[in-house]
Amino acid sequence: MERTILIAEDEADIRNILRLYLESEGYRVVEAADGEQALEAVREQAPDLAILDVMMPKLDGLAVTRALRQRSDIPIRILSAKSQDNDKILGLNLGADDYIAKPFNALEVVARVKAQLRRSDRSISAAISLGGLTLNTETCSLLKEDQPISLTPTEYRLLSLFMRSPGRVFTKVQLSQALNGEYYETDDNTIMVHISKLRDKIEDNPRKPARLVTVRGLGYRFEKK
Repeated sequence: MERTILIAEDEADIRNILRLYLESEGYRVVEAADGEQALEAVREQAPDLAILDVMMPKLDGLAVTRALRQRSDIPIRILSAKSQDNDKILGLNLGADDYIAKPFNALEVVARVKAQLRRSDRSISAAISLGGLTLNTETCSLLKEDQPISLTPTEYRLLSLFMRSPGRVFTKVQLSQALNGEYYETDDNTIMVHISKLRDKIEDNPRKPARLVTVRGLGYRFEKK
């Protein structure tokens, strides 16, 4: 998949150098010569990463960073002269992910862009979103309609199993083995209790579950939505 990089810099020579190196690595590049153009480019082009110069006309890079962080989590790298340490610190405090000191090595900029996008990809892949639920498998946390939901370790393991394989029917034996490594006859009731408690947390109406449903005579399934 082609990734789009925004370069917001008022010096055309710098934009051209960065464009040349980034395009040689297969990235699509969008340019902006001032802060207002940068915000417009984000709205219209939806770039995957933004490189923002601090000193730009109309809106500087810090103002653009502040505006973007009010509505977007796009990775941001600030371009700043080595002598402007205060700008670097302020940019990071406003939500920039890193800064690039001028003068810079274009190959280093490309390497940093690649590294940032790899981290973003891992973050995205760690989140499973289904039916209004978002399960982060790195932090073991759950959001329901953007509201945090507390899970016990067993509830998390069950929900992770279901959400990784939506539509698949899991028997009680399979669920017990996934949790304990083996199955005991007494586990049936234990699994039912865990399922009931999990439904209390994830269902809008636990008595009429729409996400984690019972497949009569077989087991349980997480609905594809």
